[in-house]
Amino acid sequence: MRKLIPSEKQVLKCLIFPEAYEVILEETGSNIGALRDDLINLINYRLIEVVDLDNESKPGTSFYDADNLQDFSYRATKTGLKHIREIV
Repeated sequence: MRKLIPSEKQVLKCLIFPEAYEVILEETGSNIGALRDDLINLINYRLIEVVDLDNESKPGTSFYDADNLQDFSYRATKTGLKHIREIV
């Protein structure tokens, strides 16, 4: 696993619980492009997953539209939660 950059760590710390894209954008203060890159990197490294907040009983999905990340919500995976513990 590669070392996370500071902005990725900041995003990951916001995702202990499922959060909407807009909330992550507000809490991190990142610009849209940087947040997009961080989310895609964290998804690819399986540290976060895409979730449907309307149906929380359904597990996370690996399918998402990278051009419309604002339409999804995100949460840390088990591996992501372990990374959060190391950060704090």
